[in-house]
Amino acid sequence: MVTLVAPTLSYCVVNTNGREYLLACLDAIERTHPAGVAREILVLDNASGDGSAEAVRARGGDVRLIALERRAGKAANDSTLMREAGGELCLLLNEDSELRPGAAAALLAALEADPRAGAAGARLLDSSGQPVPCAWRFPGVGTALAGALFLHRALTVQSGGSATRRADWAQSSALMVRREAAAAVGYMDPDFFVYYDECDFAKRLADAGWHSLFVPEAEAVHHDQLSTDLAKGLPRIVEFHRNRDLYMRKHHGATASVAVRLLTAWSYAVRAAVALVLPGHPARVYWAHARQALFPNRGESIRDRVRGVSPRP
Repeated sequence: MVTLVAPTLSYCVVNTNGREYLLACLDAIERTHPAGVAREILVLDNASGDGSAEAVRARGGDVRLIALERRAGKAANDSTLMREAGGELCLLLNEDSELRPGAAAALLAALEADPRAGAAGARLLDSSGQPVPCAWRFPGVGTALAGALFLHRALTVQSGGSATRRADWAQSSALMVRREAAAAVGYMDPDFFVYYDECDFAKRLADAGWHSLFVPEAEAVHHDQLSTDLAKGLPRIVEFHRNRDLYMRKHHGATASVAVRLLTAWSYAVRAAVALVLPGHPARVYWAHARQALFPNRGESIRDRVRGVSPRP
């Protein structure tokens, strides 16, 4: 008789048209998984058109594949994976995230040492191996003012230092979540199609008495797939600012939302003006951010494009 061991850790990977990144992500899981820890690997393929699902099937192994026929948002997909997972802990990964040795073990240890921590984020590195900001204070008028005064890195970013620390929220590109805590707050809010989904999640965890951690000992490479080409990147800019505004209205109200719009638009407008005289800086991208921050409901977002909704004037 075979006795099935319930997994302690569920790796939860969301993939959208990232076939080669996804295969590298799965290889990294295999290389870095801590010995003696029961695991499972779940991959949700978000209606990709690049053969990603077929590649996972051909790869074999113990990966459980959930293949969607219609594309959904990041928050909804992460929630689906956490609901399907059998582990006490879920390590949420983007397809373009590669765990470094010891990362999963460090995140496990951090959550085991702190029973009221609902989530723990890894230190994220860019493709060249340099650390990038990946944990922050919750958004609000104060953090927007810090951004307008160009003090964002000093006053808002919380992903510095070499010791595990509390952070308001951490990026979900490599985020370990206590499934009990996630279930207690209803997982992630699908109204956040992409961007600010993990921020809203962390805020609801905090409101329910949990907190988040930043664990610098855990490292993951997060490959930068974004483009400065406005034709490709504008829907992402629209989605980013629309969801920031959604977060503000949900947690702080309409007046604070307007204040953040104005302060954020100002900070991007200044960057755009400076970029006009500095070579190599994307002035047009900064202007697009400034306009969108001020009028977040205009334009075509990623959600609109996926669902075939006409851009808002």
